[in-house]
Amino acid sequence: MANTPAPAQIQAAKQLLASMGITPEDLAATTVTSTAPTFAEYVPVVAGAVSSGALRTYGSYWNRVVERWGPRRIDEPTPTEIKQFAEWVKANTVRRRNAHGGLGAVENFIGAMRCLYRHAGNDGLIPESFNPALKVPKPRRAESLRRAITDTRLDEINETVSTTGDDPALDALIVRLHTETACRRGGALGLQPRDLDQDDCLVYLREKGEKSRWQPVSPTLMNALLDHVSNRGTGDRDEQLLRYRSGEPITRRRYDYIWTRLGECLPWVATQQVSAHWLRHTTLTWVERNFGFAVAQAFAGHAKDRDAATTSIYTRASIHEIAASVAALTNEPHPLAPSDATT
Repeated sequence: MANTPAPAQIQAAKQLLASMGITPEDLAATTVTSTAPTFAEYVPVVAGAVSSGALRTYGSYWNRVVERWGPRRIDEPTPTEIKQFAEWVKANTVRRRNAHGGLGAVENFIGAMRCLYRHAGNDGLIPESFNPALKVPKPRRAESLRRAITDTRLDEINETVSTTGDDPALDALIVRLHTETACRRGGALGLQPRDLDQDDCLVYLREKGEKSRWQPVSPTLMNALLDHVSNRGTGDRDEQLLRYRSGEPITRRRYDYIWTRLGECLPWVATQQVSAHWLRHTTLTWVERNFGFAVAQAFAGHAKDRDAATTSIYTRASIHEIAASVAALTNEPHPLAPSDATT
C-alpha cells in the first residue's frame, strides 16, 4: 500500500505549484505525448544501420514486428507483450528436422528486439535504460548436433562433390577451402583475389563479428584458388573470388545446392542434416586433438575469453604453429611451418 503524504508535504507541494503558476487542475488536464517513432518508421532505420550478418539474422523478425505492430510507437509494448510475441514466433516457426522446437527463433527474435531498442536509446528516442526486451529472458541454447565427420565419410563427400553436379570443380574447391581453413560460410563468400598471399600461402578471412585473420593454406589449395581467379575472375582484385563459369559470383544458394546434392547421393548426409559447418567441426576437432587447445582456438579465429586466466595471454598460438597444423593436416610442406611439420 502506498504511503499517504503528510499534510505538511501536501501543503509544501501546493506552495511549490503556486510559485510556478500551476494549479492541480492544470496537472490533471495535462497529458504527456510520446515523441517516439512507430515500429513502421524506425525498423527501416535500424535495418539500414546494422551489418549484413545482423540483418540476415534479425531482418525477418523485424518484418514480423512491422506487420503486427507497425502503427504502434516503440515505447508502447511491455515485456509481457514482447514475451507473448516471442511465443507466437515459436508457434509459427517452420519446423525442420534439425530444429529445437523453435527455441532458436525465439532467441533471434528477442535479440532483434534488444538490438532495436538499443539503437533507439543511442539515438535519444527513448531513455537509454528503457529496453523492455532485456526483461524477457532468452531460452537456454540447445546443444549443437554437429560433430566431426570421420575420415571415411569425409572421403565420400570429397569424392561425390568432385564427380557430380553442374560444376564439380567449383564445389570441390569450396569443400577443400572449408576443410583446410575451418572458415565459416561468410568467410568463404567474402574472399577476394587481393586476400591471397601466394608467397606465404595465406588467405585473409573476414568473418562474423567483423573479425579477420590470416589463415595458412596448403600450396595445393593456394594454386587452385589462383587458377580459379585466373579462369573466372575479371581482373578486379576487390571482387568476390568464388565464381561460376559465367563469371557471376556465387551466393549462399550454392551451398544449398551442394548439400542437397550430397544428401541425394549420400543418404546419411540428408538424414543427419550435414552442412558446411560440419567441416569446421571436423577440422577444429582434429587440430585440437593433435596440436592442443591453443592452436585450435587460433585456427578457429575465436577471441580470447576475457575471463580466462592471465597465462593464456602468453600462450596464444602463433601463425607458425597454425601453419604446422595445416602442413600435418594436408601432408604438404608450408613456407611458415618447420620443415618436419608433415612427418
